[in-house]
Amino acid sequence: MTSPAIPSDPAIEHVLVVPTLLFHEVGYFQGYQPSSEKYLSILLDEAHTSYRPRNEVEQDPSYKQLIPYCLFVYNGSVFYYRRGKAGGEGRLHSKRSVGIGGHISSTDQAAGERRYFAAIEREIAEEIDVQCGYTQRCVGLINDDLTEVGRVHLGIVHIFELEAPKVLPREQSILETGFALPADLLTQIDEFETWSQICLKSLFS
Repeated sequence: MTSPAIPSDPAIEHVLVVPTLLFHEVGYFQGYQPSSEKYLSILLDEAHTSYRPRNEVEQDPSYKQLIPYCLFVYNGSVFYYRRGKAGGEGRLHSKRSVGIGGHISSTDQAAGERRYFAAIEREIAEEIDVQCGYTQRCVGLINDDLTEVGRVHLGIVHIFELEAPKVLPREQSILETGFALPADLLTQIDEFETWSQICLKSLFS
């Protein structure tokens, strides 16, 4: 088994993708899928992944970009924020979110699942400052082919159980942060990006 080739041009961001056809072969779904083990054992297999220029795959639904999507929970309350205009994904600007995460990059220097978890650690460290201990678990996947953003991404959902409600933003694009009960966030569900809507409805309602 060979690792996906590392792109030679560092000026162009390359992100990890799998063929959308492979996702369909493993078992297509729309919305939330709680059974993640079968999918991840195949989708994270280096025999099926490759690095491709992000600017190209953002418009190419024949590939799915794999995105860790991490929720932070304390005593039943969920961390939330609003995406500012400084964020990288312009199609999500001003939307509220309960998920932290991003692309698995060619700069994440590890192999196999280690690469995946290295990407999670990097994204969290870039976006927020978690000032307490936690445990985490992978709880499922998200697919949303009904939106322009969703057609080219596949979310892998992790829940971080925090020892205290101590999460601070690092990036300027993370605004209006706080913790709230899911029931309260569900009353404002239309303000949230689609993946957050799926998570709130599937995991907490």
